[in-house]
Amino acid sequence: MSDLFDRAATAAPDTAHPRPLADRLRPRALAEVIGQDKVLSPEGPLGAMLAAGSLSSLILWGPPGVGKTTIARLLADATDLAFVQISAIFTGVPDLRKVFEAAKLRRAQGRGTLLFVDEIHRFNKAQQDGFLPHMEDGTIVLVGATTENPSFELNAALLSRAQVIVLERLSPADLERLAQRAEKELGHALPLTGDARAALIEMADGDGRALLNLIEQVAAWKLSTPITTEALASRLMRRAAKYDKSGDEHYNLISALHKSVRGSDPDAALYWFARMLEGGEDPRFLARRLTRMAVEDIGLADPQAQSLCLHAWEVYERLGSPEGELALAQAVTYLALAPKSNAGYVAYKAARDLARKTGSEPPPKHILNAPTRLMKDQGYGAGYAYDHDAEDAFSGQNYFPDAMKRPLLYQPVERGYERELKKRLDWFAKLRAERNR
Repeated sequence: MSDLFDRAATAAPDTAHPRPLADRLRPRALAEVIGQDKVLSPEGPLGAMLAAGSLSSLILWGPPGVGKTTIARLLADATDLAFVQISAIFTGVPDLRKVFEAAKLRRAQGRGTLLFVDEIHRFNKAQQDGFLPHMEDGTIVLVGATTENPSFELNAALLSRAQVIVLERLSPADLERLAQRAEKELGHALPLTGDARAALIEMADGDGRALLNLIEQVAAWKLSTPITTEALASRLMRRAAKYDKSGDEHYNLISALHKSVRGSDPDAALYWFARMLEGGEDPRFLARRLTRMAVEDIGLADPQAQSLCLHAWEVYERLGSPEGELALAQAVTYLALAPKSNAGYVAYKAARDLARKTGSEPPPKHILNAPTRLMKDQGYGAGYAYDHDAEDAFSGQNYFPDAMKRPLLYQPVERGYERELKKRLDWFAKLRAERNR
């Protein structure tokens, strides 16, 4: 597993059976873990727990290669708990029963158990519920590891009994420290130019385990002179960006794209759009979301935005990838630079809310059709003013239920085309007030 450290190895290498670099550099104490100072410092949640001598159940949430397994193992060492590791991928209900029985026996002998569950989000609801009684009676201290958002993937009952600890992807500075420790372990500097070294760190994409694997490959080349970025790229494949089209990264990136468009930043919007495409996102999903942005965040401030998105979507369907993606990229740019208004969206939601509250109120009789004599006798259509016959083609009649006070739903903004709509709305409000005196 990934193991991030800040130390020089002291053990002599086993030349007969060399261990992987990541295993040789495994931290031996929490103070040696790189990149997670926020949670491990004395002021951080884990540091405070250890200082108080009380370790609660935890969910370690973070991307791959940031030290989740290592931290769990070192927490067990620091609290003198037996460390038991399982994976939700390979562990079934019978295996869990054996783990719990062994923990009970261990507890009867005076020692607790830290049960580390890798990929805990892969357990179903019933399996997650199975941990609860053993957590509550102290048989185990559960430490779960997940790359997915616990709010979506874990049961509320489990989350209420465990503290979520967020681990961060490693920064380039963190990865550089890790590279330096690897060089101490190897006994020589990596044969890379400065730019190639930076490119190697970029290839790791915040994953310490990935960096150590890359370093191990470079070290195996036994080069006598440093190689350039171009030579490095030809020898190593760039690590695929972390992206799950149905997981947390999917929602994080579409949120970033949407908010960049809403914030009128075309450069940021194009960047997140490109990130999703590079991650393998379906361009049709992006076309749909762009159209939603046009309706939700631009609305009538630029009525053309919605049509442009639909046309870009159609262009993509006709051209396919990669040419059709350019039409979507142009839509992204247009939306980011368009005037923004959610007045229509707000008005729609207010209207739905009002409809739910007054759903049984009938329309006023003067705007009802009267196709039969009985309906005419009941007053249907009586007093209806035909707007085209009125001055300015505006009668100013009431179209809401008689028992309802007239609401104010649509409030256009002073931006883009809605500026003109606001003038019309204000004009009609003035006429309505004059003709209903």
